[in-house]
Amino acid sequence: MMDERARHVVVAGGAGFLGRHLVRALLAAGDRVTIVDSFVTGRRDGLARSNRLDVVEHDVIRPLPESLGPADLVYNLACPASPVQYQADPLHTWRSSVYGTDNLLAFARAAGARFVQASTSEVYGDPDISPQPESYPGRVNVAGPRACYDEGKRAAEALIHDMIRVHGLDARTARIFNTYGPGMRADDGRAVATFVGQALAGQPLSVFGDGRQTRSFCHVTDMVRGLVALGMRDGLGGLVVNLGSDDEISILDLARMVARIAGVELKIAPADLPVDDPKQRRPDLTRAREALGWAVTVPLADGLREMLASPKGHTAIRTRQAFALVPRSRGQ
Repeated sequence: MMDERARHVVVAGGAGFLGRHLVRALLAAGDRVTIVDSFVTGRRDGLARSNRLDVVEHDVIRPLPESLGPADLVYNLACPASPVQYQADPLHTWRSSVYGTDNLLAFARAAGARFVQASTSEVYGDPDISPQPESYPGRVNVAGPRACYDEGKRAAEALIHDMIRVHGLDARTARIFNTYGPGMRADDGRAVATFVGQALAGQPLSVFGDGRQTRSFCHVTDMVRGLVALGMRDGLGGLVVNLGSDDEISILDLARMVARIAGVELKIAPADLPVDDPKQRRPDLTRAREALGWAVTVPLADGLREMLASPKGHTAIRTRQAFALVPRSRGQ
């Protein structure tokens, strides 16, 4: 069990959308945090300010610097998560997922630290069952343009389980489903960020294909609560768990919801469906409820109102009360 002194938590990819929210939650819990980020897609502006926060510019495809020192917990969020971003440099995306995970695992093992991997629902590919349980092996096109991310994350998961078997590392994996909220980049490319930006600018909303493909959108504060619980609870070594909302919605209905909340006329700009774009995405959350006692609390409509109320729609990070309620308990 981790002791009660201030933990040192290393967050690789801590300057990205999800990482920034996670870092704020950890700081609110009293932890000492080191962000490790290459700033390829992460941003320097707007990072939390604290005398318990250090920022190290480093690409995890290279071994981590020894100056990071001892650590209690390592979160690996170091990979672009938006198709627009991860397809821009697919070789670097794959290397970030695989070489980066290898280097962070080596660091965690040397430090005796617990390890939490941010994997993705994309490991399920274009699924032929719904909802997707963690036992589902996936249906991924290994030769497609999304494979740099999908297969990179799958390879990283395989590496983690070998590290558990061979070296006894205490590692856990979160398969993260679509996450949204304040702090998303305007050019993120994912549906919520795109629709919010277009609605605020009075532009038609870009709906790919016929819009019948579905997603399940989880507010970032709920996602952070799940990641914190996954990292802090004892006895979860080897756990793979879906984190996300199981409230499934079509992309066309999402566009309608954004337009209605924004008070604008819905104007659709049809666009071709990207190659290998999944037709359905909905997590089975049974394991998350049983292992973490975790559930979604922010309705999609409320989260969209929050984003649409921001002058920029994306860039403002508001600290919800949930961040101040991160438990200090290591056990449970």
